[in-house]
Amino acid sequence: MLSDKAKELFSKLGMEYPAIAIKYHAVRPRNVSPYEGEKLAFCQYVKHAQISGSTFYISKSDDACYGKMALGMIPKPPVTACGQAGFDFEIYRSPIANQQLYQKLPVLVPGTVNYVQFATVESCDFDPDLIICVADLPQADIIMRATSYITGDLWESKSSPVISCAWMYAYPVISGKVNHITTGFYHGLKRRKAYPAGLRMIAIPYQKIDEVVTALGQMPWTPIAFRDDEESRAELARRMENWRTMAEELDCEIDLR
Repeated sequence: MLSDKAKELFSKLGMEYPAIAIKYHAVRPRNVSPYEGEKLAFCQYVKHAQISGSTFYISKSDDACYGKMALGMIPKPPVTACGQAGFDFEIYRSPIANQQLYQKLPVLVPGTVNYVQFATVESCDFDPDLIICVADLPQADIIMRATSYITGDLWESKSSPVISCAWMYAYPVISGKVNHITTGFYHGLKRRKAYPAGLRMIAIPYQKIDEVVTALGQMPWTPIAFRDDEESRAELARRMENWRTMAEELDCEIDLR
């Protein structure tokens, strides 16, 4: 279960759209209400959880798009998997070009996810499989630095013009890697006007959640080079002077400013 410290740190980021915790279930979750409302696309349920603040679950019958395919709830439908839909949407020049996506699409083990539970991180009372953040650039900068602060992991973004949900809700769990995309680029998100363009959507899988929370609690959210107070400037100057001492001993040049 997420600690109070984790909830406090995500809240401290001050995101307009609260961080959302997601849990995948093979069987119907107990003591959780099913979603009741207009049928939505999978990505829209994340926003519904952000706006409503409610905890709920959905099944494949609730999904009006193909998030359910990425989660292994249904097989790849031939009409879309052959590439015809992407061609007709004018996203790809030919059906075969779109078909390449379906050859490479990350999909969770079929039949293992039949229900998906959503809750804000603040109200989460379970161990999330995934945390989704929708952040502006300053907030995203802090979150992304937290993903590499301890381990040094490289940042990467993997996605495709359509079915971006596969890269945000399946790929991170499969790979164990944080993934991030920019709103405004992706067909389904853009078509449904889920979020304003230019925000960063960041998916943190269960393998990285504890590490990211630890980093958020330990690292300076504003690195020293971006702080304007005299004490920070003096400390940075002291550290940089030490670089010159090291360079002399190592008989090399140091050009950092």
